[in-house]
Amino acid sequence: MVEAAERSGSLITARFAGEQGREVFAVPGSPLDPRSAGTNNLLKQGACLVTSARDIIEALAPILGRPPQPPAIELASSDAHETPEPLPDIRQSERELIVGALGPSPVDIDEVIRSTGVATRKVHIVLLELDLAGRLQRHGQQLVSLIEA
Repeated sequence: MVEAAERSGSLITARFAGEQGREVFAVPGSPLDPRSAGTNNLLKQGACLVTSARDIIEALAPILGRPPQPPAIELASSDAHETPEPLPDIRQSERELIVGALGPSPVDIDEVIRSTGVATRKVHIVLLELDLAGRLQRHGQQLVSLIEA
């Protein structure tokens, strides 16, 4: 159970599961949030506390008759000494092309890349610089416009 109010239908299901001898898992929530009152109450009644997927795996391992397995996908790079790729040099002419492709009307970032012929990475770096300088407005759905200074 991730979220349940104090009088939630989800709590009825959790109660039935407990009565049938099934494991009931609950994610704790803020004691001030009424949407967490049900899950916090389940924890008081003995539901398994869940703070990560690992908690569920460890709780179910004995039931399944096998020890917990490590995650199948390695999330971190195995080479801890890998250096990040340096930022590309952006010529002034490329910056001017990018700024020239922008205006007060929203334009799609992909269109800026196509129309200028500047590498995608460089366009995004220049857009980030403009954004940090307060000269770029983001409209969602990859639309941006220039804020006139």
